[in-house]
Amino acid sequence: MRIKILLYFFAFVWLVLLVRIYYISIKSNAYYEEIAKQNAVKTIELPPLRGAILDRNNKPLSVNKLGFSIGVRPQLSSKQNIHILEKEIAFLSEILPLYSVAEMKKQYLRLDSPYGHDFVPVISFVSHESILPVFSKISMRENLKIEISSKRQYPHGDLASHVVGYVGKTDINEAKDDPVAKLVGYSGRTGIEKHYNGVLQGEKGYKKIKVTAFNQEIEEVSKSLPKSSDIVLSIDIELQKYVATLFEGKSGAVVIMDVRNGEILVAGSFPEYDLNRFVSGLSQEEWSALATDLNHPFTNKLINGLYPPGSVIKMGVGLALLSSGIITPYTNFWCTGTLELGGRDFRCWKKDGHGSVNYMRAIKESCDDYFYKASLKGGIDNISPFLEKIGFAKKTNIDLPREFVGSVPGRAWKMQKYRQGWYQGETLITSIGQGYFLVTPLQVARYTALLATGYGVTPHFVSKIDGNDVLYEIDNSIFSENEKKYLKITREAMHDVVNSAGGTANRYVKSKVKIAGKTGTAQVVGISQTEKKRMKEQDMEYYQRSHAWLTTYAPFNNPQYAVTIMIEHGGHGGSEAGPMVSQIYDKLLELGYIEQ
Repeated sequence: MRIKILLYFFAFVWLVLLVRIYYISIKSNAYYEEIAKQNAVKTIELPPLRGAILDRNNKPLSVNKLGFSIGVRPQLSSKQNIHILEKEIAFLSEILPLYSVAEMKKQYLRLDSPYGHDFVPVISFVSHESILPVFSKISMRENLKIEISSKRQYPHGDLASHVVGYVGKTDINEAKDDPVAKLVGYSGRTGIEKHYNGVLQGEKGYKKIKVTAFNQEIEEVSKSLPKSSDIVLSIDIELQKYVATLFEGKSGAVVIMDVRNGEILVAGSFPEYDLNRFVSGLSQEEWSALATDLNHPFTNKLINGLYPPGSVIKMGVGLALLSSGIITPYTNFWCTGTLELGGRDFRCWKKDGHGSVNYMRAIKESCDDYFYKASLKGGIDNISPFLEKIGFAKKTNIDLPREFVGSVPGRAWKMQKYRQGWYQGETLITSIGQGYFLVTPLQVARYTALLATGYGVTPHFVSKIDGNDVLYEIDNSIFSENEKKYLKITREAMHDVVNSAGGTANRYVKSKVKIAGKTGTAQVVGISQTEKKRMKEQDMEYYQRSHAWLTTYAPFNNPQYAVTIMIEHGGHGGSEAGPMVSQIYDKLLELGYIEQ
């Protein structure tokens, strides 16, 4: 009986083994065959070449400079192989002296992996000119490998730097969320480079190749090429260069925008900075000099500079009061030069006063006392909502990253921000664009275009992506029919600012084009203690000077372009910006942008 049990047991064991052999050899054949295929076919990701940024005439603003990268064989960071790594890096440093041994070794040790089979890049970019004399020497070494590489290049250096932007190395968080950014190793940091990073960096490609167990390539199985798209901007870089020369030595911002569709022809934030320095890498000394510059070259003043609008806001305040029925264009207020309220004197810029002033004259001569008294009659609750409706304290939706919105003060705004009630004196200073009221130069340009045409446009830079037109909406619903009734007289008042005796810009704007506009002087709200410590005593007076505004559109009878200029610490808008505006419109006429 025991022998039978033993035989049954052996029979059972052999049966189990035979079933398992059958399953492995027959039933699981397809499964293991697929695994074998995967082990034999290697997939290589192909990085896309970043798309170019071009101006409206297809002149390059941001392109790729082709060159080479140099990699070292992987798995040389172990103790037994480290001497090979050090030998190869020392060789590279000897024939390419710009690259240090310490930096190359640090890069290798950071990227090398015991599971990696690809050469580890220790030099990310070498120009064609630099590598040509030593190409054969590197190629002959089995532990080194040369591959094609590229580096972002900005042909115009600092020109339109805040618009174009620059690229930087991909950080850890970006690499987690964006496989393409991880593959190419860099992504947009500012400007168009950042806002359209997904479009410019494109899509990665793939190459599948058969390899041996020793990772030797046998043949290419399939290939899918990477894709990327070029972007065309509405910027005219030659006109941008001309305007930059007018702004030389000044700090501030300028916008030239087509009032009909929102295309931006020129946009500058000054001072600017050389984009190429960020691609190559700044020294600590260079970075500190830029970061501590009191004129803030890193700040994109077009969309991140917040300034009191001063008197350029008076048309918006006037339209708010006119459309509410509180005043009419013919309502007169007597300007004595000073309005006393709550024990405080609110002064007009004209010490002796303007006398009897109606709406048109108040705009033309920028009478502060008129707006003090009109705003007291109407109240902040009739002013703030209208200013928000026409685009302040809102994004313009410009195609740049991190746009600021500014602030339109009012009862609810102050209570939410400061937990305080509203005072009549704050209504007065808001009506002339001071106090808590803050705007960006781009918001003022859009507002000017709205006054010129009666409809809202979306300011934008990109006109084409990969050869296809990009369309932007026009908003005809901003003004009600009642509000539109007062646009004509507002435009006539802006015409008189520039073209009539007594207009605040009349003596300073002399152009072949008929221009309408408004000057503004905005007091500096305050200087931080940090900046005061860095200021020289002789510079203190300059940095406390008011900012100068001049916003315009032309031609008056057929509006085509708005030109808005803000000069930091410039003083009076007419005298500082008037000559510049004149030259800009004459250049627009000369280049054929304006049709008379």
